[in-house]
Amino acid sequence: MIHVSDIKDLERLTIHKVGNASNEDPLVLSQQPLELKDETIGNLLLSYFIQPFTNNAEYFRFTHDADLQLNEVFKYCSLIFEDHESFQEQSVNIAKHLYKVSTHPKIKGGELYIVHFSKCQVDGEEVEAIGIFKSENRDTYLKVYLSDENYELNYDDGININKLDKGCLVFNIGQEEGYKVSIVDSNSKNEAVYWKDAFLQVERKADSYHQTETMVTLCQQFIQQKLPEEFEMNRVDQIELLKKSATYFKEKEQFQVDEFAEEVLGHPDAVDAFRNYREHFRDEYRLDVPDEFDISNPAVKKQQKFFKSILKLDKNFHVYIHGNREMIERGYDEERNMNYYKLYFQDEK
Repeated sequence: MIHVSDIKDLERLTIHKVGNASNEDPLVLSQQPLELKDETIGNLLLSYFIQPFTNNAEYFRFTHDADLQLNEVFKYCSLIFEDHESFQEQSVNIAKHLYKVSTHPKIKGGELYIVHFSKCQVDGEEVEAIGIFKSENRDTYLKVYLSDENYELNYDDGININKLDKGCLVFNIGQEEGYKVSIVDSNSKNEAVYWKDAFLQVERKADSYHQTETMVTLCQQFIQQKLPEEFEMNRVDQIELLKKSATYFKEKEQFQVDEFAEEVLGHPDAVDAFRNYREHFRDEYRLDVPDEFDISNPAVKKQQKFFKSILKLDKNFHVYIHGNREMIERGYDEERNMNYYKLYFQDEK
C-alpha cells in the first residue's frame, strides 16, 4: 500500500507544460518550484497525486537495453535523490525528455507535475520518493454565483482532481536494480504506451505479484486453449478446472508447481501436458516461471476475471456454475439435432 499522510511531506513541486512535439506544440518550462501557500490546495494536490496509487500492488523498475545509466528518467531521479538542490534543473530535463518522446499524433499535451516527497510509505516502509504526473484531459465545470440578489450560471474548464491521467512514483529503494516504481495510466490505447515504454522505459519487477499474475495467465490459457486440443473436454469441465485453480490461488500462501498439478489437474496425462505447456509458455513469452513463489493476494484479486464460471449457450442462455459439477449433465438430442444441458437442483429462487 502507498500512502503520504502529511502535506509537509510534499517537499518540492514544479509544473511544466509539455505539448506534442510532432504537432509543433510548445514546451513551456517553469523557472523555479511552486510555492504552496494555501494548505487546502496542497491537500487537494496530494489527494490528486497519491490516491490513484493507494491500492496499487504492481511494481516496475527502470531498465535499458545497454546500460541502466542511459535511462534518462532513472538518471534524473538519481541526481535528485543525491542532491535535492538540483530538483528544478532535473525536473526541466525530465520535461524535455517527455517532450522528445511525445511524437505520436494522438498524444495529448498537458501539465507535467514533478514532486519531491521527503517521506512516502510503500508497503509499510517509509522512503523518499519522486512523483511525475501528467494531466491531459480537461473537464467542464458549472459555476453558480450570486449577482444582484439573483443566482447566475457560468462555466469553466479545469482539471478533474478525481482522475489522474498519467502518473509515476519512484521510490528510493534498490537503485542498483532500477528503483521500485509504481505507474498509473488511465489510457490503455496503443498511443498511450509511450508513457511506460518510451518515456519511463520500465519493466515489471520479478516479485510475487508479477509471478502470481504470470502463473494465473498460464493456467487459464492451458485450461481453455491447450487441454481441449489434446483431450476430449467440454466447457463445463473447463469451468470446473478454472474453479479449482481459483480455489488453489485463494487458499494457498505459496505456489508449488507439482502440488498445483496434482491437486488441480490430477490425471497424469494432464499433469504431463501442463509441465510441457509451462516450458513452452516460458520460452515463447520469455518470462521467468519459477517452481515455487509466494502468492500475491492483490494479484489474485486483479486476475479474478480469468476464473470465469459462465457457460454461454448460443445467444439464449448464460449459466453461472458455482457448485457441484455433478449437478449438470450434458447430452445430445438427435430429434432436434441440438446439444443440451440438464441441471439438477432442489430449490428454485
